[in-house]
Formats: sequence, C-alpha cells, structure tokens
Amino acid sequence: MELGKKRRSFDAEFKRNSVKLVLEGGRRARDVAEGLGINENVLYRWIKQYREDARNSFPGNGRLKPEEEEMRKLRKELMDIKEERDILKKVVSIFSKTQQ
Repeated sequence: MELGKKRRSFDAEFKRNSVKLVLEGGRRARDVAEGLGINENVLYRWIKQYREDARNSFPGNGRLKPEEEEMRKLRKELMDIKEERDILKKVVSIFSKTQQ
C-alpha cells in the first residue's frame, strides 16, 4: 500500500447489495466490481463469506458472529474456572499440610 492511500471500508449493507447483484441479479462479478470501483477479488471474498453464512455475514467493526462470540465467552469462562480450581488446590494443599 502506498503512503498517503487510505484503506477503504464498506458497511455490511453495501457488501450484501454488491453480492446480491451477482448472485440474484445475474450480473458478472467482474462487471459489478468495476462498476462499484472495487477489486474483483474483494467481491469474490464477499461472495464466499455470504455463501458460508448469509444471515450473519459481515458483522463489521471487529464484532464476531454470534457463535464466535459465544465461543469466546465460554473460553474465557473456562480459563477463569481453571484458575479458580488451581487456587483452591493450592489452598487445600496448604491447609492439609498445616493440620498434619
């Protein structure tokens, strides 16, 4: 990327409409990309994401899909529980030594 050039970002609605022009409108991806002023490969990537999960595609702004967000929360909870377990093991170990 050249200095001074900003990376363009597109909202989810723009991406969905672009994909629908190809999938439902029967237009060629190359023509749609050219008309919108985007790279053809970008449009193909959007189409792939849309086909994988149309309902949750393009969450945007660093947000995760609902399933991924739930998985992230569960992993964090599991790590917290493991940490608590390890602390409790140490406490039991300390108390069992002092009572002998």
